[in-house]
Parts: sequence; structure tokens; C-alpha cells
Amino acid sequence: MSKTWLVIQREYLSRVKKRSFLLTTILVPLIIIGFYAAIIAVSISGSNNSQKIAVLDEDQLFHGSINSAPGDKTSFSFIQGETEQSFKEKYKKEGYSSFLYIPKLNIDKPSGIKLHSEAAISFSEKGKIESLVNKAIENKRMIAEQIDPAKYKAISSDISIENSIDSENGEKKAFAGVAYAVSYAAGILIYMILLIYGMMVMRGVMEEKVNRIAEVIVSSVKPFQLMLGKILGIGAVGLTQFGIWLVLMFVLQLAIPVIFPSMFHQMAAQAAQPGAQENMLLTITEGIKSLPVGLMVFCFIFYFLGGYLIYASLFAAVGSAVGEDQQEAQQLTFPIMMPIILGFVIMMKAVNDPNSSLAVFGSLFPLTSPIVMMGRIAYSPPIWQIAVSMVLLILGFLFFTWLTGKIYRTGILMYGKKVNWKEMWKWAFRKS
Repeated sequence: MSKTWLVIQREYLSRVKKRSFLLTTILVPLIIIGFYAAIIAVSISGSNNSQKIAVLDEDQLFHGSINSAPGDKTSFSFIQGETEQSFKEKYKKEGYSSFLYIPKLNIDKPSGIKLHSEAAISFSEKGKIESLVNKAIENKRMIAEQIDPAKYKAISSDISIENSIDSENGEKKAFAGVAYAVSYAAGILIYMILLIYGMMVMRGVMEEKVNRIAEVIVSSVKPFQLMLGKILGIGAVGLTQFGIWLVLMFVLQLAIPVIFPSMFHQMAAQAAQPGAQENMLLTITEGIKSLPVGLMVFCFIFYFLGGYLIYASLFAAVGSAVGEDQQEAQQLTFPIMMPIILGFVIMMKAVNDPNSSLAVFGSLFPLTSPIVMMGRIAYSPPIWQIAVSMVLLILGFLFFTWLTGKIYRTGILMYGKKVNWKEMWKWAFRKS
């Protein structure tokens, strides 16, 4: 065990002392927080450009008045005593950005409405004007049918059904969109971890084999101890990196109000406005509070370790069987990549339907459970399924470590022979 510990120390220290480790560890949280700040700034900022739109309403569709939404910088001016052709030559000189022409309409089949502009207007601006016109036409049709638009508005319904979760700790509000986003992000993160750190283990084994360092090491350390030490050492590097990322992101998040005070004053002002409960940022905050955060953090660490240990051992076995030939390594890693890709595909299904039979199977099968279960965990799957998934993952780790250890023991000292999975299978199950 002491020899394995020495290998772990060597793998850990040799990587954390590299400049690339320090750069990625510091830069990634800065980039994430930068995107986070940019998203907040964009979401709370409005358009700085005020639009002046002239309206020539020959049909009296708006009766000389258009009420803009609160905070909307678009102003409408109604023009009298002009025709479409005569005013088309004037609106730019008079400071209007565009010109809405409404002719006499057949209310059943309205046509001929035009929006003149100096250049193509934005999609959102066009949609806003179309919405105003459609609403005005609907009101005119209701009046023609002797329906009071005010009464219709009073009896019309536009409800949003609240999903309430009945847990042992009481009732709490659910946010499906936030749960979906968090589940998807956690699944993708585990997917990336398995690929990045698994490949890192394989490259490390290949380098030692090519440089004949392994021959020196195995003279005093058993091949299985070397493999296990390398896997645990690189896994510790990953945990260290994620730990630093969490601390840095927490500190940077606290620093954002100090760095961008005006942005957060604007957020506070928006929160005080009527209807602020439907603000996106408030919804995200409340949604995260509704999630089982403690369980999700525990499961993330567990499935990170379990999934990493399984796949790192498989990648280490491939690295021990190949030499410098990168193409050969890619061919041998393809069967290992397939369960990871399958897990990602099932995870995309699981975040939409977390209790489907495919999602349950994917969260129990050891080679896909690290990714799929993180896609389901925000939806609070049954505890027995989480427990069974964890037990199967531990058993899967023990089995694959034993299996790949036998491959590693033979492959790390074999040179000059092209190896395939059939040959590696023989190494794994031969008796001596």
C-alpha cells in the first residue's frame, strides 16, 4: 500500500506543479463568472435606442392612440393630412425611424398594411408592431360582433399552473425549467470529466511505456499497484481542481456586486417592480432553492469518483497495450467511448422523461449511470434506485479494476506487437 501511495504522490505532484494546471484552474472560473456576469447584464439591460414611428391610420384602427408597454422606448406619432406616397418622402427628414401605413381595411380580410423603414427593422420590433396591429384588428372585430373588448379581456384566462412538491420536509414549489437546466449541465459535466481525465490516464500510461519508465518502476512496484496509483493520483488532481473551482466561483460571485454595483442596483430596481416574481433571475434563484442541492452535490462527487475510476482503469488498460501509435489507441478506445456516448444520449432522454424505463435502466447500469443519474437527480428519483445504482457502480468498479489490472500487467511490459481487443481479452482471463 505504501508503494501505491508513492505512485499517487508522484502522479499528483507532477501534474499540480505544471503551469498548465495553474492556468486552467484559475482561468476556467474567471471565464464562467464572466459569462455569468454577461448574461445578467444582457438580461437586465434594455435597448438604448429610442424609436420614433410615424403612423398614418386611414382606417382609424387605433383611434389616434397607441399605449406602449412600461419601459418601452418606442414612441408613435399619428400623422394627419398625408397620403402614403406623399409622406414616404418626408418621414426620414422629420426624424422618424419608420412609417406604419394602415389603409381602409376589410375587417374580415385585412390587407395592404405596410411598414416603411430606411433599413430592415429587427425581428423583435417587427413582431411588437404586428402584435399591436393584430390586437387592434381583434378589438374591431369584437365590436363589429357586439362583443365588449373590456368584458372579453376580463373573462379571458392566461393562467400558469404551479407545480408543488410534497416532501417529508413540507410543500415546496418546483421549477421544471431550472431542474431541466441543472440536470443537463450536471450530466454534461460528468460526461466531459470521464473523457478528459480518462484520456489523461491513457496518455500518461502510454508516455511511461514509450519512455521505458514503466520498466524501472515495475521492478519495485507491482503493475496493479502502478495502475491503481496512477488512476488515484490523477483522480486526486481532478478533485483538487474542482475544489479550487468551487471556491473561486463562490468568491468571484460575491465579488460581482462590488465590481459591478450599477448592474445590481438595476436588478434591485427591477425586483421592486410589479410582476418581478416572474423575472428570469428570480425564477432561477428560487428554482435552485427548490432542488435537493445537498443530495445533488453528494451524488456528483460519488458519480464523479465511481465513473472516473471505472473508465480510467479501462483507458489505462488501453494505454498499456499500445505504444506510440495514436491511430491504434483511437481504435482501441472506440469501444470504451461507446458507453459514454450512449450514457449521454440516454441522459438527454432522461432530463425530459426522468421516470421512463430507459432512463431508469441507464441510471442503474454502471457504465452509463454516472451520466444518466446526474440527469435524473434533480427530479428526486426513488431512494432505492439511487442506492441500487451506487451499489452497482461500486461492484462495476471492483470488477473492471480487477479485469483491467490483468490486462495492464501484461501490456505494460509488452513491446513491438500490434494488439487488439481479442488479444487483450485473452490477457484478462488467462489463469497465469
